[in-house]
Amino acid sequence: MKKNLLTVLILALVIVNIVLSSIMMVSVISANKKTAELVGSVASALNLEMAVPGSEGEAEPVVSLEDTEVYALPEALMIPLSSADGGTVYFIFELSLSMNSKGDGYKKLGENITSGSYDTLIKDCVNSVVSTHTEEECRNDFESIRNEILQAIQTMLDYDFVYKVNISGKKFSS
Repeated sequence: MKKNLLTVLILALVIVNIVLSSIMMVSVISANKKTAELVGSVASALNLEMAVPGSEGEAEPVVSLEDTEVYALPEALMIPLSSADGGTVYFIFELSLSMNSKGDGYKKLGENITSGSYDTLIKDCVNSVVSTHTEEECRNDFESIRNEILQAIQTMLDYDFVYKVNISGKKFSS
């Protein structure tokens, strides 16, 4: 009789253990789902805030190398900047534009750009963007300035076949 009573007691404890384990699993799984949703929403909110329009976080259009036409301005640009000590510093660099030869507007304006007809307009557009910044901004965060230049050129042309602004030979002179 003792063995049967002990077996019934063990069986009752096993059933109680299974019931309590299932209750605990249900509560842990629902809490885990809520935590996963919260982490997902926070991650998506951070992604939205980190991606500034026109920044590197935004995907650059994929243009094959054979569809890319590069036009380099024939002479370097020299743009005056204000410096921290109140003086004038000149920012000297060479600029080239990467254009999608299959893009909208390239047939209308691309040949004029590559022939040099719009050099003065492009220089003026770049000068108006870069001259609003200080020497420190140009030294520390030139990617955002590069994106501003790209947006200004696309706005001026009223087309976005120019998809990248290339800067080389950056120098600062007093």
